[in-house]
Amino acid sequence: QVQLVESGGGLVQPGGSLRLSCAFSGFTLDDYAIGWFRQAPGKLREFVGRINSRGETNYGDSVKGRVAISRDIAKNTAYLQMSSLKPEDTAVYYCAVVSGSGYYTRPQSYDLWGQGTQVTVSS
Repeated sequence: QVQLVESGGGLVQPGGSLRLSCAFSGFTLDDYAIGWFRQAPGKLREFVGRINSRGETNYGDSVKGRVAISRDIAKNTAYLQMSSLKPEDTAVYYCAVVSGSGYYTRPQSYDLWGQGTQVTVSS
């Protein structure tokens, strides 16, 4: 069964850091890419970044320079490391999977999603 489960969200102060995890099962990263998205209340789901089967990463403009995506193949887990967090980073963060190694930024391109984890940046 293909499944993705996010964890690591929480409340963090502005300027702080947080690492989100995406534990997946039912597939390997040999043929798939993991994408990270976020959605704030009343807003569209936004591309944060992705890592493909070759380990290549790309990031959205709103987070570039403040986030890093990595993966641990042995643990079947992908990570989203976020730093210099701002209140506008507050959102539910999702990981999703797509087959292939292309650069996909649209949510519609992704096949399966996790349930999301809430990140709140506030003092």
